[in-house]
Amino acid sequence: MSTFKKGVALGLGLAAAGFEKAEQVIDELVKKGEMTRDEAKEVMKTYQTKGESVQRSILTDLNFATQDDIARLEARIDGLEQQLNREE
Repeated sequence: MSTFKKGVALGLGLAAAGFEKAEQVIDELVKKGEMTRDEAKEVMKTYQTKGESVQRSILTDLNFATQDDIARLEARIDGLEQQLNREE
C-alpha cells in the first residue's frame, strides 16, 4: 500500500475512532443525567454532519472523484455506448 493510501486510511480510521469516542462520552453524559437522549441524538447528528463535511472537503482537496462525478461519467459512457451501437 502506498504511503498516500496509508495516510488516507489512517485519517479515516482516526475519524471513525473520534466518532466512537464522542458516542461514548455522550452516552456517559446521558447516563449521568447531564443530557437527555434527544439532546444526545442532536449532538451526534451535528457531529456526524460536521465530520462528513470535513471529509468531503478533504477528498475534494485531494481531487478524489465523488459519487456524483462517477455517476455523471457512467451516464456519459452509457450514452456513448448507445451511440456506438446505433452506428454499427
